[in-house]
Amino acid sequence: MTKNAKIAIGVVAATLIIDQIIKIWIKTTMHLGEEFNVFGNWFIIHFVENYGMAFGMEMGGSIGKIFLSVFRIVAVGAIIYYLVKRCQRDGDANTSYVTCISLVLAGAVGNIIDSVFYGVIFDSSIGQVASIFPPDGGYSTWLQGRVVDMFYFPLIEGRFPDWLPIWGGETFIFFRPVFNFADAAISVGMAWLLLFHRDTLSNELAEEKSAK
Repeated sequence: MTKNAKIAIGVVAATLIIDQIIKIWIKTTMHLGEEFNVFGNWFIIHFVENYGMAFGMEMGGSIGKIFLSVFRIVAVGAIIYYLVKRCQRDGDANTSYVTCISLVLAGAVGNIIDSVFYGVIFDSSIGQVASIFPPDGGYSTWLQGRVVDMFYFPLIEGRFPDWLPIWGGETFIFFRPVFNFADAAISVGMAWLLLFHRDTLSNELAEEKSAK
């Protein structure tokens, strides 16, 4: 096994373990909407669930949810295939690039686990602390689980000036979205890729075009 393969396995495994430990802890100790402050008023653990994409974005209805879950699974399969080929080709080279891809993969898998399994293995968190593997079954069915989010960083709160079109006079919070560890892994991986591996990405696209 190459160095990059070991790194990829390690990054994916560590990210998934941390992500799921946090989510299971939240589900089994807090009810939906509950929160507590970690550092002042700018780092808050705030338990929410969403049906859709990263940072609370959603696709409507159960059909949209199933489509998103299936799309995620197919996308993850493609990333795994690409990562395996990359590890085989690079051996011990381009470790940073492999780490980025591994973070994105791990984050995607982390949220897939919620979507596919959580509806079956947990009961509802609405007004109660959920139990795992409840005797009466979960709150939903396969592929209909809700993604658990908890990290909330309302760093800046203010009000838009009245003269600003559309949003004038309205209050704002930065950073408003609530997210999870898997979302953070995806964001860090993508930012790392764009900041330090744009040439690698460009070469990958150029090679793909020349192969067609």
